[in-house]
Amino acid sequence: MAKVTARKLKMISQAPKQTAQMIEKYKELSVSREDVMTAKADGPDGLAKLIKSIGNSGDLVFVLENIGTLPSSFEGDCFIDLLNHENKDVRLWAVKNLGKLKSIELLPLFEKIVDAEPNTIVKREAVSSIGRMRMVDAIPALTHILSNPDPKIVCQAIRGLLVFKGNPDVDSHLKELVNHENEMVVSIIKKEYFSEGKQKKAALPHTETYPFLINVVVNGDVRDVLKFVPDDSVHLTFTSPPYYNARDYSIYPSYEAYLKFLEEVFLETYRITKEGRFLVVNTSPVIVPRISRAHSSKRYPIPFDVHHDLIKMGWEFIDDIVWMKPEYSVKNRIGGFQQHRRPLAYKPNSVTEYLMVYRKQTSKLIDWNIHQYDVETLDKSKVADGYETTNVWQICPKSDKVHSAIFPYELCKRVIEYYSFIGDLVFDPFGGSGTVGRTAKSLDRKFFMTEKDPQYFEYMKSFKKENLFESYPTRFLSLDKFKETAL
Repeated sequence: MAKVTARKLKMISQAPKQTAQMIEKYKELSVSREDVMTAKADGPDGLAKLIKSIGNSGDLVFVLENIGTLPSSFEGDCFIDLLNHENKDVRLWAVKNLGKLKSIELLPLFEKIVDAEPNTIVKREAVSSIGRMRMVDAIPALTHILSNPDPKIVCQAIRGLLVFKGNPDVDSHLKELVNHENEMVVSIIKKEYFSEGKQKKAALPHTETYPFLINVVVNGDVRDVLKFVPDDSVHLTFTSPPYYNARDYSIYPSYEAYLKFLEEVFLETYRITKEGRFLVVNTSPVIVPRISRAHSSKRYPIPFDVHHDLIKMGWEFIDDIVWMKPEYSVKNRIGGFQQHRRPLAYKPNSVTEYLMVYRKQTSKLIDWNIHQYDVETLDKSKVADGYETTNVWQICPKSDKVHSAIFPYELCKRVIEYYSFIGDLVFDPFGGSGTVGRTAKSLDRKFFMTEKDPQYFEYMKSFKKENLFESYPTRFLSLDKFKETAL
């Protein structure tokens, strides 16, 4: 008869990720947590008897998971006997419990596990157990582990050694890892020993921006405009760069010139973005049509080429979101193939675009950004139920007689809600029809946009609504007028 308490079953049933299958698993256990506590109270002999009485791995893992804290005087023989068990989870929990003892006498045993254990997770736990000793005598073992071929094992050893940062021998061994082949290892060492010091303190609090940028649209080349925008001004940038020579409004002398232009824009965007905040770029491969039937069209992989440049600038890649459109809304490329079905001529209809999500490089976690806001702002900015849970967003595109590639409101709404807080400044360097600005305003954010094309600039003006009670009414400025406000 299973010994499962009502409290345990209630806890399992209320856990959001637990399934009925998991509940059945616990019902089948032949031991309960009360059994474990009783055996533990009887000392090592009591636990040893309980462990030896168990005949299956599931029960054994349950016992080992529920032992809890152990006094340093506790003898670990009952766990050592399990280190050769065929089940890796049993071995893992045996090491975890041995690690609780923090005994330097167990150091040779942990070193042996690191060298001989076939499972990486169990190895990492053994290294972690050495690190948790926080004893000088463990330093040689941890420094030896730095030569392990598994970078995750090395990172665990680094973590244990950083407790002794300032020890000349430890510092010497760790600094040598700046030339390690693994980028994760190198990034840790650079942060700990070769950082350029604290980041320059921003002129404004993290949650604030400059009043002259708020709800402003500037008619001018974004590269010229950004020369007058201070560092650390923008909380979120969401934009769709002009298509490379695929539409009338984007003619560049070469693809290299196009990429260079975007590099200049996003490098300046990096400068004006606040620490740890986001850039979301909507792009897709484009086809430049052929000039005659004697020539072929050419397809350019814009998202992948732009990504390479963004990473070099310091943007950290976070996510790729696929914007999926209905097939009827895109240009038909499959028509010829449908008629003859000949190999090599297959060209699928392109129903997707990418939303590539990046974060400005920082050593701070996202929690730091979140904690800059007061509780009221955090509560008001909370994303409502019904949010998208996958990275595939099915949204219909939009266009009109003036602009052939308008951001759908729903697309803007999701990006702005997911990557900014109420009151933040949202930037779009290629304003187009102004959907980003209007959406930001409707979501209680502020916006700043630039647009080079006079036609689109005038088109945005047609959406302007006068409201005398707005703290920051929308302003449409020439580059010269913007310069005056920025000085």
